[in-house]
Amino acid sequence: MSKKSLPIVNVTLDKIVGGGQSLGTLEGGRKLFVWGGLPGETVEVQMTKKKSNLAEGVVIELITPSTERVNPRDEDSYLSTSPWQIMSFESEQHYKAALIEEAFELHDIVLPNTIEVYSDDKQYEYRNKIEFSWYWDKEKDRLDLSFFRRGTHGKIPVNGTSLAHPSINQAATALRDLLRTKPDLRAFMLKTVLVRCDAKGNVALQLYVKDQAFVQLTGSELELLKENGNIVGFELIFSNPKSPASVITERLQSWGTTNLTDTILTVPFTYAVEGFFQINIPVYEQALRDMKEWVSADKPAVDLYSGVGTIGLTIGGQSVTMVEINEHAVREMKRNITALDREKAVKAILAPSESALEYIISDATIIVDPPRAGLHEDVVKKLLETKPDRIIYLSCNPVTQARDVARLAEVYGVKYHRGYNFFPRTPHIEHLVILDRISKA
Repeated sequence: MSKKSLPIVNVTLDKIVGGGQSLGTLEGGRKLFVWGGLPGETVEVQMTKKKSNLAEGVVIELITPSTERVNPRDEDSYLSTSPWQIMSFESEQHYKAALIEEAFELHDIVLPNTIEVYSDDKQYEYRNKIEFSWYWDKEKDRLDLSFFRRGTHGKIPVNGTSLAHPSINQAATALRDLLRTKPDLRAFMLKTVLVRCDAKGNVALQLYVKDQAFVQLTGSELELLKENGNIVGFELIFSNPKSPASVITERLQSWGTTNLTDTILTVPFTYAVEGFFQINIPVYEQALRDMKEWVSADKPAVDLYSGVGTIGLTIGGQSVTMVEINEHAVREMKRNITALDREKAVKAILAPSESALEYIISDATIIVDPPRAGLHEDVVKKLLETKPDRIIYLSCNPVTQARDVARLAEVYGVKYHRGYNFFPRTPHIEHLVILDRISKA
């Protein structure tokens, strides 16, 4: 039995919601979450999901466009990577501030100052890491780079993305062109290619394949990549085809420099292509400078959810404990601690933050940068129990951050806050709050 196609509907969109879609209401009251539309627009929408009380869809035709609308740079693929390319950057900044405010209002928290979202005004070419999928064009009988089409399992062939540093697109197309010369190679044999560059434009990439017997690249082919793509490092990686993610099952080939180095606030960090590292370093550095203003030099710091240690090792002071659950991130963290000759002053702990509660002590400054799910409930309980004077909370999800601030409100008040546009042209928002203890109870 063939799957029943979902209907096409007309709707007027009311507002942007936290996930990044615009929201409209259909006849009968069903809410429709729409990609590719803006508040105030009347649009024709192809539904992609339909439930009893809500539906999702993608704009296929504009009936009445918004004055905020602009033409996307990546006309065919923007919905896959950066769905806010369709609005002016001024509007993007406004909506991100409004979504932060809305997240805190849901928990009856009024932030003390006007909400500012910092940007360095670089809207494109800021990403230092991109993962492409692969696509076989049957009409042209050739291999293409691709992204997944939002809301489906289909793919869109691309030549790159305007979000990426130009050296990333150059390297990805150089690899694509090389693979096109292999007559028996097809897209189904490949999983993804992960491309990363440093601030100087040096590129290292990893090609993930589905067969352990995949033929390695020759020396002359690697030299072509170096010449045509400024590629300084390459890894061929077998990734278990049963896993949808590009996990490293076995490294089949390694050539050149497969670790890159960048500085953050003058501190050098070495990281693996697949490792944890910041995507937009200049904006991240501004967040760190703002956080540093609230770190006391005479107190120890505890950095939870610390990744490779880019917070603790730059602004944490002389005595820092960093806790991270990912063993690969901790390996890189320890390598950087050694390279900086800070083994005596910095402690790296491999553990979930909720299993390292003994490090949350009253006389330390606590720094947290949790995943989108926010703070674990046991971490919140320990903070309320030990009552450190200050918590520095950087979040990639203001909704869960606001929930956590509400939990902590019996002891803590918001002293300072600021948003950051780490990912321009996307709905993603970073937000910093400084929480100071207001009760000695």
